[in-house]
Amino acid sequence: MTDSGLAFLPASDRPDIAARLRDALLAASFTADGLLDLLGAPAYAALARSETVPALRATRGDTPLETLVRLFLLQQPVPHARVAAVLPAEEALEAGWLTRVGGDEVAATVDVRPYGGPGGEDWFIVSDLGCAVGGAGGIGQRDEGVVLGVGGASTTLAGITVRTPVASALDLGTGSGIQALHAAQHATRVTATDLNPRALHITALTLALSGAPAADLREGSLFEPVRADETFDLIVSNPPFVISPGARLTYRDGGMGGDDLCRSLVQQAGERLNEGGFAQFLANWQHVAGEDWQDRLRSWVPRGCDAWIVQREVQDVTQYAELWLRDAGDHRGDPAEYQARYDAWLDEFEARKAKAVGFGWITLRRTGSAEPVVTAEEWPHPVEQPLGDTIRAHFERLDYLREHDDAALLESHFKLAAEVVQEQVGLPGAEDPEHVVLRQHRGMRRATKVDTVGAGFAGVCDGTLSAGRILDAIAQLMDEDPVVLRDRTPAQIRLLVEQGFLDPAR
Repeated sequence: MTDSGLAFLPASDRPDIAARLRDALLAASFTADGLLDLLGAPAYAALARSETVPALRATRGDTPLETLVRLFLLQQPVPHARVAAVLPAEEALEAGWLTRVGGDEVAATVDVRPYGGPGGEDWFIVSDLGCAVGGAGGIGQRDEGVVLGVGGASTTLAGITVRTPVASALDLGTGSGIQALHAAQHATRVTATDLNPRALHITALTLALSGAPAADLREGSLFEPVRADETFDLIVSNPPFVISPGARLTYRDGGMGGDDLCRSLVQQAGERLNEGGFAQFLANWQHVAGEDWQDRLRSWVPRGCDAWIVQREVQDVTQYAELWLRDAGDHRGDPAEYQARYDAWLDEFEARKAKAVGFGWITLRRTGSAEPVVTAEEWPHPVEQPLGDTIRAHFERLDYLREHDDAALLESHFKLAAEVVQEQVGLPGAEDPEHVVLRQHRGMRRATKVDTVGAGFAGVCDGTLSAGRILDAIAQLMDEDPVVLRDRTPAQIRLLVEQGFLDPAR
């Protein structure tokens, strides 16, 4: 693993040493909360931007926590005696977590970063030195074989993943192992794959140092290491989705033409899912001239799967190329080489008639229904993470609506979802509002316009009366024909249920 200039990695077959290191880190409060207390919010936030100067200034003392921050987060050499007072230093040296530098100093061979689990767990994410923060604008020039730590994309995927207990989970392109670590909390068996053997090694370290069960680690690209007869209850992937000319950087570039890698990943996932299982991905996709992006993405969805596709951001091809050229640090190099690479990106997009690139989430759910539902929408607005329960509930509502025709819907009972408020929009002093808006303060934080009937209906949904009886009462108050109202309102009720404003009262 040193052919490319990368450092040796610690032994991953010594769980005893990982356990002792974990105990020592926890004893020194080397945790997410401990770091925040020591560094303060500004320096802590700066670390997430790969800025180390504030943290260096905050760790000029010699407490155990300051020693560990300098050693593992800031990659500073520390006197052996100081480290030995905090860690089992000789064992860590023998196992490769530390290396000797200079006369009497030691340095870390990997970045070890505290990470708070969703239930308050104290976990540790291992990555290559200088690579703890993933994403654009991070750490500049990187070796193609490096393994990044936690970035915005990886935390986004962790937040949207459905966390119901399952028998089997598959993490494709595991990287530093954050998705496998999350999955290990609710999956009996976790399988993780990666094209980079270094990533599998680091995933093993992440799991061991976090006190999580070991995963079944397999080398290969995406589904290649998975046996033909293997299926899973959960599949997650933060793949190398960047659309680029070639595959210069394996940790981010797909290596296939255009967005073919993401398309192939989605299309192949369906046959790997058990009934009712979820597959959840982050992805980039091209906006191609003459094609509707939603129709294009719908064509990716495999047969037998419901899908929810959410586009969170769109960039024109020049913005997109600049983003990822800066991610690689190319803007700091030779201007002529930078321009040539920029030209190559634009040539690639021009050849594929791509005008922009979208980024977002794709969730599949294997369904036994003969009529799967595929929803593709643009939602660039703020959301409330974690969204796993919101996504699970979305598919449960699809099942409900599929099973209830309009007549059954009118016999059903509904409740207004939690933290939904009504807003009236109109000119000041006007007797009646121009329109009424229902707004969610949780989950997707949607807002939708409703008419007077829709607002009145939602306002009295507390589960006690059927939808039909509520509409009859509204018809009487508004002096309308109840039959006409019953006939035209189910479509609006369906929309409110689908978008999560109303919940079936089971």
